Amino acid sequence: MEQLTDWFNFWKELVELKGEASSRSKQCRDKSYWKRKVNHFKNKAGNGQSEPASSRLFIASTLENNPNSTLLDIGAGIGDWCAFLAPYAREITALEPSDDMGEMLTETIKAGNVNNVELVKGNWPGIDIEPHDYTLASHSMYGETDIKSFIKKMKSISRKGCFVVSRVLFADTIMARAAQRTMGQPYDSPCFQVLYNVLLQMGIYPNVLMETGKTWKSWSNDSLEEALDEVKNRLGVRETDQYDDYLVSLLKAELTQKDGKLVWPAGNGSALMYWDT
Repeated sequence: MEQLTDWFNFWKELVELKGEASSRSKQCRDKSYWKRKVNHFKNKAGNGQSEPASSRLFIASTLENNPNSTLLDIGAGIGDWCAFLAPYAREITALEPSDDMGEMLTETIKAGNVNNVELVKGNWPGIDIEPHDYTLASHSMYGETDIKSFIKKMKSISRKGCFVVSRVLFADTIMARAAQRTMGQPYDSPCFQVLYNVLLQMGIYPNVLMETGKTWKSWSNDSLEEALDEVKNRLGVRETDQYDDYLVSLLKAELTQKDGKLVWPAGNGSALMYWDT
């Protein structure tokens, strides 16, 4: 009989695996990388789709149906969520630990003529924040090893409800198949599938709204060798060639050539989990 998974520990292991991969990556050790990362988020927000994602529309509708509500946005990033939701809330607290992101958030708020968002610098769940009607964490939990404390504190200061947006790792993708072969399970990083089970283990039974028809943008590599190195780094198997034949075969079969680069197929979507408190 299969043993039950400890989802708290599994989440922790995936966060640590992701962190170790980043620390090994020369790109992520380059300080200019994070400046480029901020600009990437800015451009992504500026080139947004004509129709907002269903998760944003749902949260906006919830706030609209609960007038004068306050919202805490945990890991607010460049402030695109704050700017979009500001018309529907009485006040929004934007919690953001990064100075670069905070500067960009301030620009976003000013550009949108938003006057009901307060920027607070700090890390969740370590910082003390007064209760809000709702709390939101959109893709801001991937670096937190103690996910139980992260969610528990969200719940404790939310008078009405919680919203969590997380990436969904698609089945049968390159990374899912590579992770299954090297680690015995299809998840190479923190994701919706694991987080949903974390919530169940905490006795929280969230509603789920899947984003449909939208995927994260694919990425590319300059060569097969570079793609292989990236996969091995992300899976923590750089020091062995045990899986190289399988991984090379997988990459050759799934990557496509475009403009002199090897392009990965889209492998991520997003989902909103929400519950009343």
